[in-house]
Amino acid sequence: MEKKKSREIGRTRAVKNNLFACKLLGIICPSLVVHKGVSRFLGYFEWLFYSAFFMRYVINSLETGESFGRIMIFIVIVAIVFCSMSLYDNILNGKVYPIAQAKVNKGLYLGLFRKARNVELECFENSDFYDKYTLAMENADTRLIQTVEVVFGVIFGGIASVCAFAFMFQVDKISVLFILFPIIGNFVFNRWNSKLDYARNKDMAPHNRRIAYINRVMYLPEYAKEMRLTDVFTLMKQQYRESIQGLADVTKKYTKRAMINHWLYVMFTFTFIFEGLLIYGAYRTLVSDSMTLAQLAVITSMMVSTTWILIGFTESLTSLFKNGLFMEYLRTFFEYKEKIPEDWDGLDPGTEIKSVEFRDVSFSYKDKEVLSHLNMEFRGGKTYALVGHNGAGKTTLIKLLLRFYDPTSGEILLNGRNIREYNLRKYRNLFATAFQDHRMFSMSVLDNVVMGENVPEEEKEAKVCEALKLSGAYDKVMSLPKGIQTTLTHEFDDEGAVLSGGEFQKIVVARAFVKECPFKIFDEPSSALDPIAEATLFDNIYESCKQNTLVFISHRLSSVQNADWVYLLSDGTVKEAGTHKMLMELGGIYADMYTKQAKNYLAISEAETSKKVTPRALAKGGAQA
Repeated sequence: MEKKKSREIGRTRAVKNNLFACKLLGIICPSLVVHKGVSRFLGYFEWLFYSAFFMRYVINSLETGESFGRIMIFIVIVAIVFCSMSLYDNILNGKVYPIAQAKVNKGLYLGLFRKARNVELECFENSDFYDKYTLAMENADTRLIQTVEVVFGVIFGGIASVCAFAFMFQVDKISVLFILFPIIGNFVFNRWNSKLDYARNKDMAPHNRRIAYINRVMYLPEYAKEMRLTDVFTLMKQQYRESIQGLADVTKKYTKRAMINHWLYVMFTFTFIFEGLLIYGAYRTLVSDSMTLAQLAVITSMMVSTTWILIGFTESLTSLFKNGLFMEYLRTFFEYKEKIPEDWDGLDPGTEIKSVEFRDVSFSYKDKEVLSHLNMEFRGGKTYALVGHNGAGKTTLIKLLLRFYDPTSGEILLNGRNIREYNLRKYRNLFATAFQDHRMFSMSVLDNVVMGENVPEEEKEAKVCEALKLSGAYDKVMSLPKGIQTTLTHEFDDEGAVLSGGEFQKIVVARAFVKECPFKIFDEPSSALDPIAEATLFDNIYESCKQNTLVFISHRLSSVQNADWVYLLSDGTVKEAGTHKMLMELGGIYADMYTKQAKNYLAISEAETSKKVTPRALAKGGAQA
């Protein structure tokens, strides 16, 4: 999904994308498609009827001495028809469109959300795909409706243009030649203007991005402290001035060509046809006496209608290809074939885990090998620790276990079967996870812990409180104004709570405690905790997960001593495996890492205990306080 390729979609593809938009809107809200089509048709019909038929009938009737009564009857009937059309248009804008817009918004975004929920995790880590997704989501409902409007504009605008040509040819064959002027103005000079605007906007983009960044930084709270403690504002102001000057320079660069192109566009689209046709008609009527006043009135009226019909048609045609690019984003997103769809169906894995085995598993991400011929096994009811330096592949291994990705080669077996054979949602329900790179949602503490899991309503609060106690977050949460009903973050609630990194991490750990499942995973659960809180947390994890298969990732090797089995990963594969005692006796990588960490802890401890508190130091400290 390369951006360059998407910007260069062909005209045929653009047309198909617009037809896809009509089909999609027809599925979501078919009545809106009908109303948009009828509305466009009536708009062009009104232009043509008034200029080509109404004016001709009235003037001819006056010239031929038609009775005043008959003329008035005709005018009243036309007025009633036009009033009915206006009433229909008002009903559409006042009632039908607002309701339909809400329906389209609901239907389209539900479809987009379902698709986003169903695509594999890799899509969100792929910048090209993610860019397409965000572009598809941006004002998608409004742009979808506009695309359908444009399609009808092209269809009925094209028909109206042909009819306008035919009517003018019927009145005066030579007058048709004047229509060439607005055609040249719209299809040549207007196109040149569009290309010039594109080039100018492209040159302005870097300056506009810089201005947008500075505007954003100036009101975001996370930048407020640095703005007040440093003189970075001076640098930002200088960058802002340079960007404004850059915009001015780009404008000057294109001003001359833009003025000439726009002048030619106006002259060909309006001046030449209006002035030229009036001069021609006046000559035929007053000098050569070869044209009646009725014909002159019809031609001048048709001149105005034809010009605006052509302008509307060309604008719709231009928008058709522009919208084709947006619809390309939307269409490719909807038509994307998931590699690991969330609704993947298969066997029911049951609720018991006897074993999980990684058999010669290799995995590459963006052509870079992350895991290489990895073999390991997790036995049901046992506790396992995954250790190793950053980048060893520990978190990737967990993502493969949860089937966010599939191995490049090898297989992962649950109870002797490849995990690809199982229903994906039922398979993932076997696991509870507490990830290090956690996220909080702007919801209550209770909802942030339960996360929509199927917990009986009458048991929900008690289970959440118990999970918070195990994670060490209970006292802090209960000190909040609304306890477990307190909203986290200030996104939608000014009274919401923003906790420290350690407290947020405890709430994430509580998510794993509250879920009832056979396999629990803790990824660096204590990275933001102090040593005392860490020790308490691991005691609670070991105690509460006795009946579970337990896997945790930790850089602090002091916390893995009680694990039944330890896997040390390095360079994407298992380098050492065994109990803590076995690995220490082995004297390899694990023993070296453990010894170095122990020395660091010991050195810190000795430094703290060697500090002597003298009366002088105490007095000095009191004075400083």
